[in-house]
Amino acid sequence: MTVCSWLTVPYTVPFTMQTFAVSCSLVMLGGRKGTAAILLHILMGMAGLPVFSGFRGGVGHLLGPTGGYILGFVLSGLCWTVFEKKLMGKKAAAKYAVLLLGLVLCYLAGTLWFTAVYARRGSAAGFVSALSVCVTPYVLPDLAKLALALYVGERVRRSVDFGK
Repeated sequence: MTVCSWLTVPYTVPFTMQTFAVSCSLVMLGGRKGTAAILLHILMGMAGLPVFSGFRGGVGHLLGPTGGYILGFVLSGLCWTVFEKKLMGKKAAAKYAVLLLGLVLCYLAGTLWFTAVYARRGSAAGFVSALSVCVTPYVLPDLAKLALALYVGERVRRSVDFGK
């Protein structure tokens, strides 16, 4: 996840490969271990290690405008965990739908956080305008990242024993 967060194209909310890494981790490791990996990544960043986009770390980064998207990755993990047992033996489309639901939860948490941070700073950033800046440009790339994560994650999971 750290390496994927460093692959960054600067923008209001940076374009990174974090969505790919989060989804791939969940597919490979499963819900509990994947969510634990997400939490570990966030805790390392909170401790000040430069694991976030732009080689940044620290609690301040999570409290900034894009911190809600990072915390939203935990919701993606919890979503996968909730549906994981139902996904056993299911087609890729069902797994993709659960990854997509997790992404929507991440978008929602991040956008709500973004608007709250700007409201605290005295700038009016409405939810719809925040969606147009923080979500709309990312939808198509993120849909592709989910598909790639499902493809790569399934192949790695079948090839590597991650234990119980």
